[in-house]
Formats: sequence, structure tokens, C-alpha cells
Amino acid sequence: MGLRGRRCPDRDFSSIFRYDAGMSKVIDRLSPDEIAAARKRRLEAMHLQVIEGNPLDEEDIAMFEMFEREGWDGDRCREYILARAREQAK
Repeated sequence: MGLRGRRCPDRDFSSIFRYDAGMSKVIDRLSPDEIAAARKRRLEAMHLQVIEGNPLDEEDIAMFEMFEREGWDGDRCREYILARAREQAK
């Protein structure tokens, strides 16, 4: 639709663009609730890995904690892991 035909009195663009003061620079960041759910899933998965005799090493645990700390979504985590796997395969 664009801005064609819409007027901005006194150059006040807030009537056209909805700006939220709490907006984050990173749009693919998880919410605190999503981060908590991801942490819960990770801890459960880590427990299952121990039961199966294949526990995560400290490097893997640190990587998943970084994902949670940074609030990365699943797609971004997957891209990071695949890039690391490609690097190690060389």
C-alpha cells in the first residue's frame, strides 16, 4: 500500500509508523518465556543423553547456553551448528 496519499501533519510520522519503545534491534530474538521453555527442553534432553550413555561435553553445553543467553531462535541455532560442522569437516 505504501505511504501514497497519507498526510503527516507537522511531519509527525508516528501516526503512520507504529513504533514500540521496547522494540529490540534483533527481530528474531526469543521472548523470556520462550527462552525458559528452551532451557527446560535442553535440560531434559541433556538428562536423556546421560541415560543413553552419550552426555554432552562442556563445549556443547556452553554452545546451548549461549543460544539461550542470546535468545536465538531455532533457525539461527541450526545455521550456527551447520556452519561449525562444515568448518570441522574441512
